[in-house]
Amino acid sequence: MQIFTLLLIGLAAGLLAGMFGVGGGVIIVPALVLLFGMSQQTASATSLVALLLPVGILGVVEYLRSGKISTEHIWIGLVLAIGLFAGAFFGARIAIQLSNDTLRKAFALFMGIVALQLWFK
Repeated sequence: MQIFTLLLIGLAAGLLAGMFGVGGGVIIVPALVLLFGMSQQTASATSLVALLLPVGILGVVEYLRSGKISTEHIWIGLVLAIGLFAGAFFGARIAIQLSNDTLRKAFALFMGIVALQLWFK
């Protein structure tokens, strides 16, 4: 896996988390499925690794015990977390500058693009 690409995915997820309150399921999971060819389950579990400490530790343990992810996916998730950390800061700064109407419409547009990408994969 390319660390740079993973950092960019994490950064994008962090930006969107800061702007819209979303990240893992909307950015990381589709990116891991579409760009890295992971299964939906493996991508979901790897995304949880990135959110591990505050949210996903119990889910990660279950995915790991069931064999849906490996230690490699743990490392991928940790690299994504670095990007999330920085991206959330910048995303929040961007969101603060936008009007509520603009932010809402940007989020709706983004969700539509993600939905189309997953539908036609």
